[in-house]
Amino acid sequence: MGDGGNFSESTWHGGFYELAIEVGPRDDARLQRALTAVWSAADVQGCYGDTRRAPGQQESVGCTVESLTEFGHVLGQVRLPTGQIVACGCMTIREEGDDPVDWLDFYLPIGALDEAGFDIERPQSYRSPVLDDWLAAIGTAVFRAVDFHAAFIGFETSGCSDAATLGGELPESRRIGYLLPVAGELRYGPANDGS
Repeated sequence: MGDGGNFSESTWHGGFYELAIEVGPRDDARLQRALTAVWSAADVQGCYGDTRRAPGQQESVGCTVESLTEFGHVLGQVRLPTGQIVACGCMTIREEGDDPVDWLDFYLPIGALDEAGFDIERPQSYRSPVLDDWLAAIGTAVFRAVDFHAAFIGFETSGCSDAATLGGELPESRRIGYLLPVAGELRYGPANDGS
């Protein structure tokens, strides 16, 4: 078993297990609150900008919207509920258009999970109830800081849906996890469809 917290080339391969948050209308201050809340709720250690160098071999960067813009992401290390330490990161998608929306994507690379020996169901679903519940708890903490529109949990969930498509309703059959505000309360709909 390797070190899933290291930033080796293989760390970043295989896709990402994600908490993709539709933060809301484009707003630097709102996006910063969401990023700060994710880093705090997940207890991420460090903040770096270079995937090619180990944390101990690079200078820290600010955990800021400016760093997200400059580096395309911010990176750190996080302890999973099972005890393994793995690399993690955040990136943002800032939509353009008449009603631009900010997204914040907190991710765990599949390569890092593999290197740490974390057991994840695959190949079709890449599902982990342990990670789903942990990411849902992080999302719930973020919602206390920023009342986001929706969030999606699982393998490569970024862009899979949005709050407008959901129309305030959790799907009955869910291949991924959903966090959706309903009447001011955040509801968690865990994945329940194994197909």
